Amino acid sequence: MKLGLRNNRKTEEIRAKVRETHLHVSDFIYPLFIEEGTNIKKEIVSMPGIFRYSLDQINDELKEVVDLGIKSVLLFGIPLLKDAEGSESWNDEGIIQQAIRYIKKEYPQLQVIADVCFCEYTNHGHCGVLCGQDVDNDLTLINTRKQVLAQAKAGVDMVAPSGMMDFVVREIRDELDKNGFQHIPIMGYSVKYASAYYGPFRDAADSTPSFGDRRTYQMDAANRNEAIKEAQADVDEGADILMVKPALSYLDIIRDLKNNFDLPIAAYNVSGEYAMIKAAGKNGWIDEQKVMMETLLSIKRAGADIIITYFAKEAAKQLKKGSKN
Repeated sequence: MKLGLRNNRKTEEIRAKVRETHLHVSDFIYPLFIEEGTNIKKEIVSMPGIFRYSLDQINDELKEVVDLGIKSVLLFGIPLLKDAEGSESWNDEGIIQQAIRYIKKEYPQLQVIADVCFCEYTNHGHCGVLCGQDVDNDLTLINTRKQVLAQAKAGVDMVAPSGMMDFVVREIRDELDKNGFQHIPIMGYSVKYASAYYGPFRDAADSTPSFGDRRTYQMDAANRNEAIKEAQADVDEGADILMVKPALSYLDIIRDLKNNFDLPIAAYNVSGEYAMIKAAGKNGWIDEQKVMMETLLSIKRAGADIIITYFAKEAAKQLKKGSKN
């Protein structure tokens, strides 16, 4: 019997030649948690290997990121002061504005992307201004304009609104354009689900809601067609990149966006996905490095052009090691 499809799997050399999907270090965006204060380097218990840094302790981390060839970082801020509106997020001397200026001065080759949201800055942990027990969409948009303008003035390269407010991309695009920042792209959190996979992130960013949850503004995990509507809204409002979050349980949504839109597609390999692999690897239940690479490959294969991942440094090391073999 003549051999069939197995012919192209016989050796590593031929498997490499016919491989359809390839990971590159340039695919990755590495999230960083910047905490206001001094002498802070605090490991996040639920995310082994990921730390919260004060600006005076972040230099070694940034140097490693650059040395590994990672081109982009996504910043999340943890301020000392929180209030009902999250006003520290638009303080010109707020922690993220300080971080943007520092990184652009010391590591100008890094693309600095700033999260645009309020959950880390509010004393209630929700993503905007509360009216009763819910987030008011339009009042939150007013503050979003203030936040994104402060980031733009600080020198940010890209903004990424994660709060899932209706019309947020439109408002940001208008605010940037009218203030002379037409060149700053917007990576929309276009399809962001209300997911249990975010648990460790809330430890990382001190952003656990003090009551309720975020299901009134983040998407229902059961919905697929709605994702196309959300993404189309961001396209119409001026987004430059569309994102799906989380990634691993929503590979079908990544593929749907890839098939339906011409814009670059990003996917966020979120904290819970990271934590599960780390925990299973620590217990010896899986080969952590192989599962990590297979996971990232699956996200790329599904259609993601950009992968936001806490594994960025480890994956970059694996890719570098592979290139030497």
